[in-house]
Amino acid sequence: MFNKSLAAVALLVSGLVSGLAAIPACADDDRFENLNRKMFYVNDRLDHYALRPAAVTYTTVMPDPLEKGIENFFSNLDEVGNVVNDLFQGKFNQAAHDSGRFLLNTTLGLGGLFDVAKRAGLEKSDGEDFGQTLAVWGVGEGPYLMLPLIGPSTLRDAPSKFVDSITSPFSYVDDVRARNTARGVDLLTKRVGLLELDDVISGDKYLFVRDVYLQRNRYLVNDGAIEDDFGDFGDFGDFEDY
Repeated sequence: MFNKSLAAVALLVSGLVSGLAAIPACADDDRFENLNRKMFYVNDRLDHYALRPAAVTYTTVMPDPLEKGIENFFSNLDEVGNVVNDLFQGKFNQAAHDSGRFLLNTTLGLGGLFDVAKRAGLEKSDGEDFGQTLAVWGVGEGPYLMLPLIGPSTLRDAPSKFVDSITSPFSYVDDVRARNTARGVDLLTKRVGLLELDDVISGDKYLFVRDVYLQRNRYLVNDGAIEDDFGDFGDFGDFEDY
């Protein structure tokens, strides 16, 4: 099963690089704004009536230490994808760093419930995904896209999410119910992390989310070099799951 997954990744990577190589690295490309706004409205309503209330309830009833432990657990699993993309990008020192975090937290941290690696001096990095890998390989960003249920993305990042799903440990859980439950809890913990931003968003919510997402995405691609295309919004974390 694992070998088949690796073969699928290799074929997909080859197809993505070939098919997306011609995408220009242009900024402020929202040529699908009308469609994106409609999809944003649908996503926003789903968030307003379902995901956000669930996140508020979760963080209210869950004891803080347990909530933090669950957050750490899913964050630790993300290190697997980080390491894979570190290697794809030739960032071998970062791959060693992220691997060390994963090994320490998985063993001494009881499966990742405790971030003992941070206490050992291994701070969590900003993370890597296959969209960033394609950017390093020279694939342009392409137009902005608002995906159903998933949220903000770009033409380069949208198909890359499938590759990232293959590197996720969730993909190798045979029990469908357990796999879907884990993914649901992971999504919920990510939404909890965005609750504090709800009061920050002002003006045209669609433009705010789009501009912050693109700035954050370019920040990650450039390994911390902030571009000034949209002004200084600061670091608002990960808007991919908003």
